[in-house]
Order: sequence, then C-alpha cells, then structure tokens
Amino acid sequence: MSEAELAELQLIGRPMPADRLRGWLVAGFLALIGGIVRLQNLGYPTDPDGTPVFDEKHYVPQAWEMLRNGGYEDNPGYEVTVHPPLGKQLIAVGEWLFGYNSWGWRFTAALCGALMILLVIRIARRLTRSTLLGAVAGVLLICDGLSHVQSRMGMLDIYLAFFVLVAFGCLLLDRDQVRERLAASVREGWADESRFGPRLGFRWWRFATGVSLGLACGSKWSGLFFAAAFGVMMVLWDVSARRAAGVAQPWKGTLVRDLLPGLWNIVVVGLAVYLATWWGWFASETAVDRHLAEVSGHDGWYEVFPTALRSLWQYSGNVLDFHENLETPASDQHPWESKPWTWPMGLRPMLYYYNGETTSCGEDSCVSATMLVGTPAMWWLSLPMLAWGLWRMIGRLDWRYAAVVVAYLAGLLPWFTNLDRQMYFFYATPMAAFLVLGLALVLGQILGTGRDGPERRGTGLLVVALYLGLVVANFVWLWPILNGDSITEGHWQAELWLPSWR
Repeated sequence: MSEAELAELQLIGRPMPADRLRGWLVAGFLALIGGIVRLQNLGYPTDPDGTPVFDEKHYVPQAWEMLRNGGYEDNPGYEVTVHPPLGKQLIAVGEWLFGYNSWGWRFTAALCGALMILLVIRIARRLTRSTLLGAVAGVLLICDGLSHVQSRMGMLDIYLAFFVLVAFGCLLLDRDQVRERLAASVREGWADESRFGPRLGFRWWRFATGVSLGLACGSKWSGLFFAAAFGVMMVLWDVSARRAAGVAQPWKGTLVRDLLPGLWNIVVVGLAVYLATWWGWFASETAVDRHLAEVSGHDGWYEVFPTALRSLWQYSGNVLDFHENLETPASDQHPWESKPWTWPMGLRPMLYYYNGETTSCGEDSCVSATMLVGTPAMWWLSLPMLAWGLWRMIGRLDWRYAAVVVAYLAGLLPWFTNLDRQMYFFYATPMAAFLVLGLALVLGQILGTGRDGPERRGTGLLVVALYLGLVVANFVWLWPILNGDSITEGHWQAELWLPSWR
C-alpha cells in the first residue's frame, strides 16, 4: 500500500454502512415509537385548577404573553424574566396551536424530545458505523426517564438539549466532510502543495454548528459551555485531519487555514443567531428593560453601540447577577435541590407533582406523582462509562469516545464553579443524550466486530440484548411515577429506591 493510499485510509477510516434506506427506516420507526411514548396523555398532570406545575409556572405564562404581544415579554414577572426568549417562543408555538392548556404548553417540548430520538440514532450510527447500534441508542433514549419527563414539561431545558444535540451532529458531519476533502486532495496529489495543507472551501456543516449553538444559547445561556467545548474539539479534529493527510505543519496549517473561519462560524455566526432570537424584544417598545440604557444613566465602553444593544447588554448583566446570586440559605434549602456531583447517577431527583388525596387506584389511599428520575439501569452506569471513555480517549486516542466524553463533561463540569448556587437535577437534561451515546459505544465493543468468531459475537449479542431488556423493564417499572399515574401508597414507596429519592 502506498503512502497516499495509507493516508487516505487513515483519513476516511471505516466507511458508513451501505444500508442507507434501512438506516432511515429504523430511525424513523423508533422516532415514531418514541413520539407516541412522549405524547401519550401529555396534558397530565396539572395542578388541581388546570394550571402548570413546578417551573412551568414561570415559562408557560411568559410564552403566552409572547404570543399575545408578538414575540416579547412586557411584564417583569417578579424579576424572574431571566432567560433568553427562544425556548419560550417555542412553547408559545404549541400554545398557538392548541391554546392555553397543558397540551399547548407541552407540545413542542414533546416534539423536540421525539426529534432527539431520531438525532441520537443517526449520530450513534455515524459514530459506530452500525445501524444496529444506532437503533440501540434510540431505544436507550426512549427509555431514559429524565428525557421522557423533560419532554413532557413546559420548561426550557429540553430545547437547550435539542439544539446542543443538533450542533453535535453537525460537528460530526463537518469532521467527516473535512476528511473526505483531504482524502480527495491526497488522492489527486495536491495535499502537500503548501506546508499548511490545502484550503478546504466553505464548510456548511461547521456553519450549521454555529447556527445550532446560537439557538442553544437563545434557549438557555448554558449553551455557552457546549460552544466552548465544541470549538476546542473542532480545532483538535482539524489538526488531526491535516496530520493524517501528511501536512508538514498541521498545527500551523490549522491556525492559518481553519481557525479564523472556525471562530467566524462558532462565535460570530453563533452570536448573530443568538441576537436574532431577540427579534421580538428589539422590535418592541414595551418589552422588559427594552429602554434600560436610556433610563439607567450608566456609561461604559459600549456607548459606541446602538441604544438597543446597550439595553440588552445591561439587561443581560442584571440577569447574570440574578443567576450568580441565586442561592438558598443553608437553613432553608429547597427540598429537591441537588448539586452536580449527584447528577451522573441521578442520586437526587426532582418531584414535580404530588397528589396524595386521589382514590382512583381502586383503594382508599392512592398517590399520583411525577418525578424526574433518570432510569437507574442507565444512569447508574454513567461513572463506569465515563471512566472507560476517558481511558479510550487518552490511552487509545479514540476520537469517538473523546467527542462523547467532552460533550458530556461540558454539561457537568461548569456547574462546579459556583456550588453555592441553587441547582436542580433537570440541569442535567443535555447530558442524557451523551450518556446514551457513551453507552452505545461501550455496547458496540461488547457486541464485537466482524473479525471476532461466531461464539464471541453471539455472546456479545446476548449481553447487549439482556441489557436492553433490563433498561426497558426498568423504564416500565418507573412509568407510573414518570407520568403521574395513580398508584397505591405501597407501590409509591416501592418506586423510591434510594433514601435520597424521598
């Protein structure tokens, strides 16, 4: 094999499966099943008077206000209008379709939850080059309790998780596209015409990554964590690709050829898209703090910018101050508050709804409750998955595990910077898809490859099938407390596996 052929093989790696039609049929079928699971009885539960539950009480009326006003909020809402507008605008779409009711304010969340199943199947297929393992990832996400509940709530985190997953998928497509272009340059003999390597043309998938990250930040600011992580990952992938193509100076080549366009797409395009999500606020005259710069009298370096941008800057500063100081005294903690070290294993879930006065279970004392809890058969394996992923990432330089581990940690580690802040388990919503992808990679190794013997492959398939059965059974067991079904008091107690779940 010649050096050019070897370089091309290293760049392209294992090709995608040839069963494109079957791959899409499998993904579509499982996404449809997941959509049915997410949408069933979507209007329940609500508080007794039909009003939203838990933090829906903030975002649902704000979304309705946006629908009434044409895209913006004009009521400060006890100074808790403290998130960007996109997630609430998406809630408003459902309210426009179905009205101000529980189906209306939860419909787009359920739709995003179903689309995430489709995305995770296709992403897992691309990571593993296996349609079967893509389907495995889809089943796992369908059966994740946290993703299930958050897809059925009028809150913002599912939109953040959705756009982050879209950005991750676009980043993977950009990686493959770059390597295909470099492989073509090697094959045609012009890869080494410059010591920096070839120019790669406009990278539409990198542009789409920036757009998706801007939309993620337009839902919740924690999208910034993923923007930073994905930006670093993109640079390292570019260096690796140029090195594999035989470029003499891959680092300098990346800095010269790729860095500025990458910053343009991730930072400039992402910022422009983020600002575009504020279209209703900019177009209004009465939105919350719309004219803050004019009435505050504050001067600063940003005086050169238009008044509207200065008002948004000051408004954002007030919001940042709110989040940084969102603390509860030690003597008066929220009963379901949790810290990030508990999230990987879901040690402290959230109780969104509880009604202990119902008798609809057929006995005198029944319980109807909705609890945000990650399926233990998956979440209790998160630390072993993370440890194995770090080993594969560092010890074997496995880019697939690196991608999943970096994305997973981008949703976890930043929260350790301010442990006094009030936090809850639903902040882990974006982590769920990357937990699923990590488990799919591990299951792929258990399943084995075509080079393994039939006995080894058969044993691996048995282990994977048994594990999937365990996850599905665990999800079915948790079903009543994920959906607010009426159950007996004894059944309710049996659902609470750990003392920290009470």
